[in-house]
Amino acid sequence: MAVVSYKCPNCDGELVFHPRTQKYKCEYCASAFSQEEINRLQPKAEGENQENNHALQEENQANPHDPMGENQENVHAPREEAGSIYHCPSCGAEIVTEETTAASFCYYCHNPVILSGRVSGEFLPDKIIPFAIDRKQAVEKFLDYVHHKKFVPRAFFHKSQIEKISGVYFPYWMADMDLEGALQAEGRNVRVWRSGDTEYTETKVYRVEREGEIHLEDITRNALKKANGTLAQGILPYDVSHIQEFQMSYLSGFLAEKRDMERAELENGVKGEAEAYGKQLLRETVKGYHSVSVKNCRLNCSREHWDYVMLPVWTVTYQGRDGKMYYYSMNGQNGKVCGELPVDYKKVWTVSGLVSLIVFVLGLVGGFLI
Repeated sequence: MAVVSYKCPNCDGELVFHPRTQKYKCEYCASAFSQEEINRLQPKAEGENQENNHALQEENQANPHDPMGENQENVHAPREEAGSIYHCPSCGAEIVTEETTAASFCYYCHNPVILSGRVSGEFLPDKIIPFAIDRKQAVEKFLDYVHHKKFVPRAFFHKSQIEKISGVYFPYWMADMDLEGALQAEGRNVRVWRSGDTEYTETKVYRVEREGEIHLEDITRNALKKANGTLAQGILPYDVSHIQEFQMSYLSGFLAEKRDMERAELENGVKGEAEAYGKQLLRETVKGYHSVSVKNCRLNCSREHWDYVMLPVWTVTYQGRDGKMYYYSMNGQNGKVCGELPVDYKKVWTVSGLVSLIVFVLGLVGGFLI
């Protein structure tokens, strides 16, 4: 499997995607390139990386301390206890990844690397929404969010903790569906009036029928088992008007995960939710009656289209003193946040004690004055 990194044509430094400019920037000579320019450079970059990988494999085969070629085998074969091992195309160091990792960083030279085999073939994403919020903005939004939470422990927003914030492309399935439906119901209008001492009630019963077509777009579901489902859905929605055809280069400078949940695992649930929503829409078209009794409502999915997409997320984890792991996520496009924050109970008890003391003192003063 090729390990890809994108090189600056001016100085051969690593190129990373910058959300603010939506361009690729060289961290060494500060050159910037558009997506069109990167597309023209891409074949050369991939070819160079593949040559480096082949050279490393030949070196492993010739290594007298590795007569069985184990290092070469490990480039491709997964290890159950440690994930998979690849070689950095820049410095040759080993990169250990989990089975779902699609993009990472070299732990030695810190250059961004993309495991191209995990975003190709059947795992090639259809679409991607690039990061629009960079690391600096993500940190600012994170600090602004937690500073308004008075009982969050200081360690949660300490510098060492903030440095752990990571930009990750998470895998999602996104579906469009066309539904055809029909509803039969009974509507009732009741009129009551008096004439003299007599009260009259008039009930009119109507047969109500509705037929219609419903088009649903961008139904989005998490496609990574290890992701926290609440957070993965909690940062939705994204503005899909900015969605792009997938380009591997967008991953440069970020982490990325490939899907391990297939469409078939989600399809029934998504269809069920779509049909329930469609029935609700049909029911809401029945107006002008005092009461409505639905006799029959059916919906059929006449067309569905699914895309495998990568969506940007800023995320950070924190282990509290109670040993519990807390997760914080931010939509990498619009800044929407979701997560469970830790609580510093010492602060809670201190504030509660001060409030109780103030109330007690005020009570004493009030009693003295009375």
